[in-house]
Amino acid sequence: MNKRRVLGVLTAVALALAAAGCGDSGSSDSVSVSLITKNSTNPFFVTMQDGAKKAAADNGVKLTLAAGKEDGDEQTQVQAIEDAIARGDKGILITPNGPGVNSAIKKARDAGLYVIALDTPPDPADTVDITFATDNFRAGELIGKWTAVQLAGKPATIALLDLFNDKIVSVDYNRDQGFLTGMGIPTGDKMKNGDEAKTGRYSGGTYQIVCNEPTQGAEDGGRTAMERCLTKNPGINVVYTLNEPAAVGAQKALKAAGITNALVVSVDGGCDGVKQVKDGIINATSQQYPVKMAELGVKAIKDIATDGKKPSVTGGKDFFDTGVALVTDKPADGVESIDTTKGAELCWG
Repeated sequence: MNKRRVLGVLTAVALALAAAGCGDSGSSDSVSVSLITKNSTNPFFVTMQDGAKKAAADNGVKLTLAAGKEDGDEQTQVQAIEDAIARGDKGILITPNGPGVNSAIKKARDAGLYVIALDTPPDPADTVDITFATDNFRAGELIGKWTAVQLAGKPATIALLDLFNDKIVSVDYNRDQGFLTGMGIPTGDKMKNGDEAKTGRYSGGTYQIVCNEPTQGAEDGGRTAMERCLTKNPGINVVYTLNEPAAVGAQKALKAAGITNALVVSVDGGCDGVKQVKDGIINATSQQYPVKMAELGVKAIKDIATDGKKPSVTGGKDFFDTGVALVTDKPADGVESIDTTKGAELCWG
């Protein structure tokens, strides 16, 4: 009887160990992911980090967060990629700060890490395995179409407040070139800002482009850029901004100059930005969805690590489109939009 009991105990222990061993072979505990954002101060990236944390907890993924010190800080991102390789992470989610990170991304992929770009497709796009992002050209196009309708044929005197003037980043030129296309202004090279004709006709009348100024995507950068533009032409009545922090800075410069009739349009759709649209600080913005990007990215790497299932791009595009919606309380004929009440339901930050 004792022998039987001993045998039973040993058998039970063996089965338990076998089960534990099977669990470890595909255990989510072994899945580690790095999220590397452009910075950790912009509400967009803070929200992306929060979304990734929740997704990691829900999926049993070990998450490491890293970020550049500011927009354009490539070296800190390169170091974060090197750290992810050294840790043996299964994958990297990154909003690249510029082409300076491309070689480090290649090194990570060569080491077997699956690399997903979020929000900002690298150049070239196949630098990463896949990108989950807003269609940034479409985001710009929506605010451009809206602006053209609102002008109702009046001459457009335009300030373009971009991201950089010393490096090329896809999110920068896609939004800028999308805006001009939406306005009906012919563009040159769609992967380059500032090479379009400075005067001509948009879809409703004549236009003049006063300036292309960098903002680094920051409020103080937006204010300084707008001040520079106003010294060139104080009659600006259309202000395109890369993002909402830059738009807020631009609006402060306009207010200081006593200009109250300029249309200010942007891209982001954060909760603060939606409120700014409601309050008339920004007239329209294209809303994007950073939490969705982060959630999809974390889950994709978990799926790849556990069963080899890889994500696919959206049909007809070279990335996975996470969606965009125009938010405004002044709808324009022929331009699909949502109001600030709906925008507030979908906003982030």
